[in-house]
Amino acid sequence: MDFSLLHPSDSKAVYNTLPPQAINDLSVDYICAALTEDAFERGSIKNLMTNLTADKDVISYRCDIFDDLYKNPHLRVELEQLLANLSDLRELEKFKKDSDASDIWSLINRLREIDGYVECITKIKTSLESSEINSQGLNELKQIVTDIHDNSGFPEIKKDIVEAMEIAKQIRSITLGVNLDNLLRPVSAGIISVNRFVISESGILRSFMGHLSQKNDELNTDKGFASMKSFHPLNPSSVKMGTAQLVYDPQDKVHIMGDGVPTGADQLSGALTKTVTAIVKKIVNSLKSTLHKYVSISGFTLVSLVPEIIFYIRWADFIDKLMEMGFTLCKPEILPPEERSLFATDLYNMKLAVKASGGDKFEIVGNDFEFSDDARIYILTGPNRGGKTTFTQAVGLAFLLAQNGIYVPAKSFAVSPCDNIYTHFPADENETVDLGRLGEESQRIAEIFRTATNESLLLFNESLATTNVSEGLYIAKDVVKAMRYVGTRTIFNTHMHELAHDLDKLNSSTEGTSRVQSLITGVDKGVRSFKVSIAPPQGVSYARDIAVKYGVTFEQIKESIDNAPKASDGE
Repeated sequence: MDFSLLHPSDSKAVYNTLPPQAINDLSVDYICAALTEDAFERGSIKNLMTNLTADKDVISYRCDIFDDLYKNPHLRVELEQLLANLSDLRELEKFKKDSDASDIWSLINRLREIDGYVECITKIKTSLESSEINSQGLNELKQIVTDIHDNSGFPEIKKDIVEAMEIAKQIRSITLGVNLDNLLRPVSAGIISVNRFVISESGILRSFMGHLSQKNDELNTDKGFASMKSFHPLNPSSVKMGTAQLVYDPQDKVHIMGDGVPTGADQLSGALTKTVTAIVKKIVNSLKSTLHKYVSISGFTLVSLVPEIIFYIRWADFIDKLMEMGFTLCKPEILPPEERSLFATDLYNMKLAVKASGGDKFEIVGNDFEFSDDARIYILTGPNRGGKTTFTQAVGLAFLLAQNGIYVPAKSFAVSPCDNIYTHFPADENETVDLGRLGEESQRIAEIFRTATNESLLLFNESLATTNVSEGLYIAKDVVKAMRYVGTRTIFNTHMHELAHDLDKLNSSTEGTSRVQSLITGVDKGVRSFKVSIAPPQGVSYARDIAVKYGVTFEQIKESIDNAPKASDGE
């Protein structure tokens, strides 16, 4: 079955893996940890999230599925449980391959498995039919499950299972026959009858003692019953004679010969097992062949959807939690990739929402933002701890969530998907020993441009901010020109205010389709507002605001000195 909840069946989408640096800089592991405590689930969700495609149809397909699951919480609960049950049944199915298990029990467990399978498929079908779903993906899943249910003869299967299990339940005892050679060694064994009653232990012992006391002319000579069931040969040399008795070991729950050999290991028990198995197989053989067709091929292929369902469910549950806390999130609108656009209102950083969900208290500020023909490359400047890194990361996470079909932390969000996200955040000092910081950063920038396209998103955070400002600024200007030439969408946040000067000259002198614009984070009356806006770089005005706030301008200091009480003479 070529079906997935991650992409339409006929999709030819191309995928790119998010670079390790971007995974780290966007705090993907931190965010996945907030979704589930299960390590396997976290790894699975991370792998799905970091495998990106810019295919509009695939992303819209995911957005619609997520929207359906978010709006139907009862469906999330039911699907998670039912698919987990179906997965457990697949494990049970392996029991029949266990060479240490009796074939009889394999078949009985097979019946239990199929009964559970029929129940799971039926409930999945009912859950989907009782939910209001609009997405292509979930409607196709509903049709697949309906086809399995309607075309697999479920009523007949259910009836056969009930009848077969009823027959199995009626078997309470078996009458065995053992043929002996002239030295009274067992040579073959078979079943005389299958009974609906329990043979009492005292009756067995009394009958056995009675037979031993028979005279030769009292031995039974009636051969009529001997042909009732097939007999299986034994190997007399392997059957030990003597007074060994059967002992029940409660730890291993098997009958053990007095010398420690399991009864299933000797030839007598082996022959009897074959005989009993032959009888039970006749009961379920036709049912087994029918079930194999539908269970092995149609039904258990649904188990492959479990990681995909868990991916959507964990995110939907978390978005539900954020909504209950008062956060605003929205279904993203997916624009054609070639437009290279983004239009967002009240966009904020998902990482901050994750922290708030864990109990942290702070104000989260939303921002209106866009990539368009007016600007696709922003030089972002502002004061320390003014929100530059937080905003840069917010944009990257919004792309990542939207392209996975997840609601975005914004009031509205329309985006042309990117083919990949490249980040350039400061490296660990230990990684810059060989090349120095400027050399290491330049090398990473060169690697980004080897694969970035005009549909890529580039996020630069305090890049090239070396102690030698003139060197960093020289390289940064050429890097921005390269971004314009390639046509990327970029946020380049920096303390180098000079980089954001004379942008009209840069736009007119450099070939390219991505216009460069200055973006600033605001300070209102000395207080950081964390709001971004298009404006020329403020430069030292930020320092002036901070100085005013803390009373360290010359005027403030002078006034403080002049107004300070003077010590009286003689004191």
